[in-house]
Amino acid sequence: MGKRNKHAGKIRFRLLLVVLLAISPVAFGQSQYTLSGTVTESGTNVPVSGASVYLQGTAFGGVTDFDGNYSFTANLDSGSYTLTISSIGFSTQNLSVDLGGSTSITNDIILQEDLLSLDEVVVTGTGAGANKRTLGNAISSIRSDELVNNGAIAVDQAISGKISGALVQQNSGDPAGGISIRLRGPSTVLGNSDPLYIVDGIIVSNSSNSNDLVDLGGNSQNRLVDLNPNDIERIEVIKGAAAAAIYGSRASNGVVQIFTKKGRTGEAKFSFSTNVRINELRKEIDYNTVPLAWVDPFDRTNLETTPLERFNYQNDFFESGFGIENNLSVSGGNEKTTYYISGSFLDNEGIIKNTDFQRIGFKTNITQKAWDWLEINAGLNYTRSVSNDIPNGGINAAYGAITGFVFSDNSVNPNPDESGVYPVTSLLVPRTNPLEAVNRFDFGQKVNRIITNIGLNADITENLSASYLLGLDFYNQSATAFIPINNTSPNGDGFARRADINSFQYNSDLNLTYQIPINEDIQSTTTLGGSWQYEEFDRVAIEADGLAPVVEVASDGSILAQGETRSQISYWGSFLQQSFGFRDKLYVNGAIRLDGASTFGEDERNQLYAKASVSYVISEEDFWQDTFGDTFNTFKIRGSWGQAGNLTALSAFQRFTVFSPFSLNGTPSLIPAENGIIERNPEQGDPDIAPERQEEFELGFDAGLFNNRLGIEFTYYKQEVTDLLLPRELSPSTGFGSRIENVGDLENKGIELLLRGAPIKTDDFSWDVTATFSKNENVVTSVAGGGQFALDGSFSTNFVIEGEPLGVFFRQFYARDPDGSISLDDDGYPFRGTTEDGEASKVIGDPNPEWFGSLINEFSYKNFKLRIQLDAVQGFDVFNWNRRLLDNVIFGGGFNVGEELLGNRTKGFGSAQAGIFEEFVEDGSFVKLRELALSYNFKPPIDHIDNVQLSLVGRNLISWDDYSGWDPEINTAGQSNGVRGFDFAGVPIPRTYQLGINVSF
Repeated sequence: MGKRNKHAGKIRFRLLLVVLLAISPVAFGQSQYTLSGTVTESGTNVPVSGASVYLQGTAFGGVTDFDGNYSFTANLDSGSYTLTISSIGFSTQNLSVDLGGSTSITNDIILQEDLLSLDEVVVTGTGAGANKRTLGNAISSIRSDELVNNGAIAVDQAISGKISGALVQQNSGDPAGGISIRLRGPSTVLGNSDPLYIVDGIIVSNSSNSNDLVDLGGNSQNRLVDLNPNDIERIEVIKGAAAAAIYGSRASNGVVQIFTKKGRTGEAKFSFSTNVRINELRKEIDYNTVPLAWVDPFDRTNLETTPLERFNYQNDFFESGFGIENNLSVSGGNEKTTYYISGSFLDNEGIIKNTDFQRIGFKTNITQKAWDWLEINAGLNYTRSVSNDIPNGGINAAYGAITGFVFSDNSVNPNPDESGVYPVTSLLVPRTNPLEAVNRFDFGQKVNRIITNIGLNADITENLSASYLLGLDFYNQSATAFIPINNTSPNGDGFARRADINSFQYNSDLNLTYQIPINEDIQSTTTLGGSWQYEEFDRVAIEADGLAPVVEVASDGSILAQGETRSQISYWGSFLQQSFGFRDKLYVNGAIRLDGASTFGEDERNQLYAKASVSYVISEEDFWQDTFGDTFNTFKIRGSWGQAGNLTALSAFQRFTVFSPFSLNGTPSLIPAENGIIERNPEQGDPDIAPERQEEFELGFDAGLFNNRLGIEFTYYKQEVTDLLLPRELSPSTGFGSRIENVGDLENKGIELLLRGAPIKTDDFSWDVTATFSKNENVVTSVAGGGQFALDGSFSTNFVIEGEPLGVFFRQFYARDPDGSISLDDDGYPFRGTTEDGEASKVIGDPNPEWFGSLINEFSYKNFKLRIQLDAVQGFDVFNWNRRLLDNVIFGGGFNVGEELLGNRTKGFGSAQAGIFEEFVEDGSFVKLRELALSYNFKPPIDHIDNVQLSLVGRNLISWDDYSGWDPEINTAGQSNGVRGFDFAGVPIPRTYQLGINVSF
């Protein structure tokens, strides 16, 4: 009994010390050993750099250098230990070593290639670390070397084409990017389909608030641009509810977990890199160059023309942008403390004059071994960014630069006269001279961001471990807009706006894991976790016109609007997960999570989610090896089912009806309002509102063939989203116009395929291939009342329609003859058609792709390496709103207007087409040369320099497509989920060249 009490007291003591910082004790009776060797690849003897080499159960280890060498010291008692060697793409090796004789121990290790990486330990969606072989769901990993030297400035840009099932698209060529990521299709209508982003265990914001601040017309930064890709060790991605259930109401869109670099035991290692880049316009759109104009453009019968000069505004509007990026890092440590510290600077100029993005960053990670059983981790990431943005003004504003471009009559020289006055270039509709917008208007943003965390990892007993994490994500984003007086925009008397955002996110997570072998065959892992999260978002803004000369602040003008927005949300949840492993080949997993949030209605305050999965490495069976083993060396079958939620469509106070003060005949009263503004038909709150729910089934296999030189991962999935949040019209007698309710459903189903191959491996030359293929079918299965409605931000072009994919184009179409050809009226002009039901609109396009994929080839010859990545997105439509305006004779800048002037088209044909929206739906299918990178590594004959890498990189070099606009990948609605394939006044995506050098010492 005394021994039990003593043991229990020890456990309680360790539990208490999980929350205390302690000084590590001095070790006595230990010797210092030096372990060294070389790690090479089986069959080729090529050195494996970046491999992790460590002694299990200790803090001692290191990483191999460019030549595959490792060396580290260890202060340990004599005895037998296990040396573990692991690297992504290779099978993990365990080697027994005896310490006690010689203090210098050398072991050379040969790693076997394993393209499936089933021994890789992952943590996303598992609650605790687990080998991929044990998981019943697909999970993707990206290494650090895949995120750099590719011309991308942000993490989300860098992962494009590297994950099956992930559609990564660059919505804008803005210097700070503007990326949207969809995992397995759209899963919400009013919310966003961005996955849940986690950095070192902390849920972080990827908000795109630029439009809320200064209305940049879809050219929005998203906040992942605050992370430096050079600081990232790896990324793990899970794609749906079947894997993400333990994250509850925030994870139906999938989870992207980012792990930043940490220090390793050994002497300090430095890395310095510098890159210079050039951004340029990849393609000009066809423009009217005919030196003629109609004497009367509105009379279709008057063909009289007059000579004049035409100007290609693209020559004055676009320019090559230059950039530079510098990174410096140092890492190292001893058996008690390891560290990683880095600093970075990026300056990236855009392809539109006077636009740029600058980012300064500092990153540190420190790990302290307080006792043998307690480890403390602390991390800090600080970023400051400054951007000079294009004044684009949104799709309904008149002061936008590219908006002015598409509305301009290019017979007007856009350059200023000798006194600096810019001419009006849009002669019939009040729009801004685009050159004046980029040269005189001042739109910019500044962001300060801190992401910090502290964590404790404790081995309480041999079988019980605990981890605790406390994290904070805070950023301040300040934006200003200034249009001086006496300008060509409708804001001729000047305009100023100032807006500020403060965003806080707190995370607190505690997990307990109990692992124990039930018997020789069965291993049990139980994880219990709890979390609390809090978000606070504040925005203040003021805007004014009627500015005095020289004045650039809104407070000194005539106030147009001012206000404040505040959002506060609390989340809480707990989960229980149980896993069983049978003979290291059959694994069963189940979990439940109870979730709550302050945004949910009172009767919906707590939500329950569940998941279950099975993984069977059938190739471990004797019958498999006897029958298929020579070809299928590894074969794993997996299946999973799960539930998760989405609350991105829920505002903090959606369940309440908002009222504003109102005076009725001098009596103070309250009246329903939206955002503090009294409306005729305001929105009513829903006290029973709940999160959208997703249920997903996933089935697949992982196969390794030909000595695991070919890896195949295949997945079929089906998602059903219920309780979709949609607006429902209310009877006028209620006094309200609509209410957001859980009244819709949608469905996604598809397949994902990932192939990895190593066709050639020799001592000097290797060829590695990675290919992805993804196909998703989306349909909105239910809308309240069987209705349909237009999505905001698309000029009523993108619609939600029951029985159709999300965001289809629903507008006017051509009348056609029985043979399908376009009908013409008696004067030879096309006209609108009607459906059999007499409707003037029908579905004329779908912005959702039929399939997408990538092909990556990597060739290595001695110290040279060539990487070629092709990305393909096929079978989707783009609505080219730019061409609808340019081809209209009343503006005159489009190529087809010139064709009419030359007599190659009937005069007024373009104007007749302007009201037939089907004309402007184009096939957006493309294949892009996304990355082309050539590098050369060498070790110079200079002491203390380990390696030098020279690199030449191209990004978005070529696009094979039939799209008449700048780029079919552009989306004016930015990160909007439902409005896709909408091209109006978006910044073209540039072609980038980059030259770099990286020195390790």
